Amino acid sequence: MLVRENEEEAVQVQKMRVLIMTSVEAERQAVLRGLQDQNRFDVCVAGVGSVLAAINTTKAVQSGDYDLVVNAGIAGGFIGRAGIGSLVVSQGIIAADLGAESGEGFISVDELGFGSSQIAVDAILSDRVTAALRAAELPVQSGLILTLSTVTGTQETAESLATRFPAAVAEAMEGYGVAAAAAAYGIPVLELRSISNSIGPRNRDTWRIPEALNALTLASARLEEVL
Repeated sequence: MLVRENEEEAVQVQKMRVLIMTSVEAERQAVLRGLQDQNRFDVCVAGVGSVLAAINTTKAVQSGDYDLVVNAGIAGGFIGRAGIGSLVVSQGIIAADLGAESGEGFISVDELGFGSSQIAVDAILSDRVTAALRAAELPVQSGLILTLSTVTGTQETAESLATRFPAAVAEAMEGYGVAAAAAAYGIPVLELRSISNSIGPRNRDTWRIPEALNALTLASARLEEVL
C-alpha cells in the first residue's frame, strides 16, 4: 500500500503546473536556462515592488490553470544566516514594513488589527524543494523571506530587521505581492531566492549578481524533479 501511495503521489507531482514570477528579465532568463523548456512551467516578469508584482501575478494567474505559484529571483541575505551565492527557500512570506512607526518601535499591520502581513507557504513543497537542492549539493537555507518596499541600506535597519525576525534568512521586494495574488485565487505559493549581497550598508562593489543568477539557474534545474 505504501508503494502504491508513493506512486500516486509521484504521478500527482508530475502533473503539477507551475507559474514562476520573477521581478526582472535577467532573473526570468536565469530560471529558463535551468528549466530547459519544461512546458509545465510558465515564467513571467512580475516587475519590481510588491504592488506591481501583485498586479502582474493576478493577470498571469487569470490566463492559466496553475497548481503552484513561485516567486523566484535574487535577494539580500542576512549575515550569518544566508551567505552570498547560496539559496533560500521560504517557510513564510512577510511584508516587513507593512504597519506603523511609533516611539516604542514598529507596529505591524497585524498588531494594528488591519489585516495580516504574513502569508503561509506550502510547507510540504517548501521542504521538498529544500531537500532536493541539498541533495544536489547546493548551499541552501530555509526560513522566512521578508518583503520590503525599500531595500535595506544601513546597519541600523539590518539589525532592526534581524531582531524583529529571528527566523528571516533574506529580503526582497516582490514576494508578498506575488503571494497575495496567489492566495486570492487559492493557489499555494513558494518563494525561492539566490543571495547576491548581504543585508546592511549599501555597497554595490560587494554585490555578486552574476553568481547569484547562476545559482538561480542551478536551483531552477532541480524544480522539475520535485514540483
